[in-house]
Amino acid sequence: MKILFASTLKRRIASDVTASRSRIIYELASGMVKKGHEVSLLGTGDSSISSVTVIPVIPKAFVDLLPFENPFYAETSFLVQLAKKIEEVAGRFDMIHNHTYPEVINLLASEKIDTPMVTTIHAQATEEFDDVLSLFKDSNLISISKAHRNNFKKTTFRKVIYNGVDTDLYAISNQKREYLLWIGRLSKAKNKDGTFMDPKGIKWAIQLARETGEKLILSGNVEDMEFYEKEVKPFLNDKIEWAGPVSSEQALKKEEVANLMQGAKAFLMTINWDEPFGLVMAEAQSSGTPVIGFNRGSVPELIVDGKTGFVVDPKEGVEGLKNALSKINSINYEDCRKHVLQNFSLEKMVENYGNLYNEVLTHQI
Repeated sequence: MKILFASTLKRRIASDVTASRSRIIYELASGMVKKGHEVSLLGTGDSSISSVTVIPVIPKAFVDLLPFENPFYAETSFLVQLAKKIEEVAGRFDMIHNHTYPEVINLLASEKIDTPMVTTIHAQATEEFDDVLSLFKDSNLISISKAHRNNFKKTTFRKVIYNGVDTDLYAISNQKREYLLWIGRLSKAKNKDGTFMDPKGIKWAIQLARETGEKLILSGNVEDMEFYEKEVKPFLNDKIEWAGPVSSEQALKKEEVANLMQGAKAFLMTINWDEPFGLVMAEAQSSGTPVIGFNRGSVPELIVDGKTGFVVDPKEGVEGLKNALSKINSINYEDCRKHVLQNFSLEKMVENYGNLYNEVLTHQI
């Protein structure tokens, strides 16, 4: 099968890029090559995947280019060029898999080509996004969790296909389990009252560590430096640490993240929003690390409550987190890993998408 991946232009696609959408594109394209398919990538010219042909739309990713005078016009111009390129090259492929950020622009191109297109929706459900996706009722839209699908009220999805993680990299080690771990994004967004929006819930993790005296390691990408300076930095000390440089992009390598996962007694998924999937939960459990997460979004789909971690009612707040932490030693590390091997491995993701391609091509869905 000849497969074209329509990539994000926000970031390049390569083995060292840690952003979730970029990683899924990289791993899925690599997996399809291993299955014997002929794979091409439509995206940034500096993307690199072994045995994958790169068709460049833009020399470098948006995050690596110099600032534009008008970023909105510049970025949408490149995205339209990508969509038009799909129309131009579609006849050379049997299947197009759309992952572009945002996904919706390429749906306009899909109506002008004969080659079938599958679109994985990675983004959070919002009313506006739901409205626009619902206009494409015949599109092969895929959600990445049941919770993600259910948060779209008007949009029709063909299937739910979970993301997968590298279970060879995220493996159980003999490290001592000495700290709590939180990895996420410090958002630019603010609430209506001007306070910092904290979708990934770093403030819950800090509060838990301060009230329990537990060692806590934090890391991630800092989109808003003011958020970091006001809400995180003042609480850093010998028990609460920030791992790696403070940067708008995750500065730690995948191997460094895996090492942190392997040494944690628990991973904290203290989110304040409906997480569409949450790769970090799968990575942690693959490393044998139980996850304590608030019952929002995909959390109860990725955590087996009481077996691979604990799902906490958000209304219980830090007291609920404390209660879960007090039971963390009851979790068997091997159970965490088995759960990921059975449901969230790269092999499982590649298999599920391969089956989907065949179903689309044979008009089974």
